[in-house]
Amino acid sequence: MKTSAPAAVRAKTNAARLLDTLGILYELRPYVVDPDDLTAISVARKIGLPPEQVFKTLLTHTNTGEHVFAVIPGDAELDLKKLAHAAGAKKAELASLKEVEPLTGYIRGGVTVMGARKSFPAFADETIELFDQISVSAGQRGLQLLLTPADYLRAAEATLADLTKGPTPA
Repeated sequence: MKTSAPAAVRAKTNAARLLDTLGILYELRPYVVDPDDLTAISVARKIGLPPEQVFKTLLTHTNTGEHVFAVIPGDAELDLKKLAHAAGAKKAELASLKEVEPLTGYIRGGVTVMGARKSFPAFADETIELFDQISVSAGQRGLQLLLTPADYLRAAEATLADLTKGPTPA
C-alpha cells in the first residue's frame, strides 16, 4: 500500500509502520517545528487544517493507577472528569511531562497512541467522527499523519467518548 509521504520524509515512524501493517492509507505531512510553540493550534496552521481537525494526544493517569490516552481536538480542553468517567475511574489527571517519554517513547509535541512503547487504553473525543480526514502526530515533532477517523479509531483501538470541556446545554 502506497502512502503519499513527501520525499523529505526519510524514515517512517512506528505509527506509520503500524498503519502499513494494518493496510491503512495515510498521508505524512511534515511541518517546521517551533520548540517554543508546540500547540496543536500552531501545528494546524502549519499543515493547513482547522484546529478542530488536528487531534492532540494527552497521556493521563487515573486513581486506579492506570494510564490512559485522551485524544481531543487541537482547540479543545480535556475534561478530566469526563475522561475518568469514560475510563471507569473516579478521577483522572494529566501525566507529568517526565513520565511521558519513558512510558510512551515519545516526547511532548510528538505523542501518539499508535506505536507507543506501552499499550494503554485510548479514548478519542466523539467529535473525531465529524470529519472526513483528521490529523494526529506521527510520533515525532514536525510530522503529522492524515487519515480517516474510522481508520484512526481502528489503529489506535480507541473508544469514543465525550472528553472536552464546553458550554453547558441550556
